Amino acid sequence: MDQLSGLPDHLKVPPPGAAAAPGEGTLTFSAHPRSLDDNRYIYAVLSRRARGVSIGVNLNPDKVCNWDCIYCQVDRTTPPTVREVDLTRLRLELDQVLAWARSGALFTRPPFAGVPEAFRRVADISFSGDGEPTTYPRFKEAVEAVIAAKEAAGLPDLKLTLLTNATMFHRPAVREALALLDRHQGEIWAKLDAGTEAYYRAVDVTTIPFATVLRNMLEAARIRPIVIQSLFMRVSGVGPDAAEIGAYCGRLRDLLRDGGRITLVQVYTVARPPAQASVTALSDAEVDAIAAAVREAVPVPVETFYGTPLAAGVGRLGETAVSRRATPGAPTD
Repeated sequence: MDQLSGLPDHLKVPPPGAAAAPGEGTLTFSAHPRSLDDNRYIYAVLSRRARGVSIGVNLNPDKVCNWDCIYCQVDRTTPPTVREVDLTRLRLELDQVLAWARSGALFTRPPFAGVPEAFRRVADISFSGDGEPTTYPRFKEAVEAVIAAKEAAGLPDLKLTLLTNATMFHRPAVREALALLDRHQGEIWAKLDAGTEAYYRAVDVTTIPFATVLRNMLEAARIRPIVIQSLFMRVSGVGPDAAEIGAYCGRLRDLLRDGGRITLVQVYTVARPPAQASVTALSDAEVDAIAAAVREAVPVPVETFYGTPLAAGVGRLGETAVSRRATPGAPTD
């Protein structure tokens, strides 16, 4: 029986190339290339936090972002080859990759064939890429195109993840796009890397006030529960001090106190080459100490992700725990 039988005609696209033996051209957690065959906008990575293959949607191929994070992996020293987003082509590329995903053909071709068995699943479609996705002027149309593609592929329950710095949530069109995501298995993963304005500007490098991010994050979390993703690192050998971590935990408490809902806090460190050589990973013990402070501060689940995964490709990727210190009346979902 044809691997693609039962799919709509426009999705019956055979995977190019021969199948690779396990280990050949395998995706790894330490490399997240924004490329897949000749695609311009759709790629796939092995995501330790999604625990599987994440199909990426790059709405910023021009590499423009309103943050210039010192830990970012995007190579902005090399000029982009594509500067505009063609939503028609984006949809065709996504149709093809989803066809491979639904049929199972995705895991018979390089670089997916050697993915460890525990991660041989498509975890989500992720709005990520080379910049802040919500700055794309037609973000709502892009969300509509992705929703249409997954439904046409017969994958209506496939999760949609928005990796975002929350800087554009106050825009009406972005709010409408977030509401669309809410209705189609969407999840917001919002960046919170700091507790103080000074540290925020030092690591996220932007002129956008920290208060704008916090306000937008709160307003979003009042409407639907969100995931907080927080990356901590050493800069010139020095990690965030106790006062900064205390302030960061205070921001999480404020979100909950003011009516926001947090389903999960991800505490992690760099696992891929960052933009600046002065940025290095925290030790496992340092990550654990920050996670412990978060668990003490807020009654929500916390996941930890560490620096360099073990050679097998799995290693100590993530651990989850729920704080046992409950606060009466605090939201926990």
